[in-house]
Amino acid sequence: MSAGDWKDLYQAATSGNLPLVRHHLDEGVDPNYQHPEILCTPLVASLVNGHDDVARHLLAHGADPDLLSEMDNLTPLQAARRHGRVPLVELLEAMGAKEPARPFWQRWFGVRGESISR
Repeated sequence: MSAGDWKDLYQAATSGNLPLVRHHLDEGVDPNYQHPEILCTPLVASLVNGHDDVARHLLAHGADPDLLSEMDNLTPLQAARRHGRVPLVELLEAMGAKEPARPFWQRWFGVRGESISR
């Protein structure tokens, strides 16, 4: 796999170009790779941009339903929830996707770092 092929897959997922996504997956491009210049997953990109058909295809062809998209700091389940993709939330949950555990500092302190009163 060349990085250029992955970048084209990522762009196709972002823009909703399902035929091009299919082409790259058929050619063996890894849907779980995160290019060091982009640090995002095609699956999360498709969910954020509202391309449910692309997300379904990626999931059916090896995209990891729990893989954190590093730059977005979102798992596919979080992205689907945040962007109102209810059918994809249900699909991801059916595939076993789970919410990631909150870091200890978010349990002890608020999400923004302020102390939570007890």
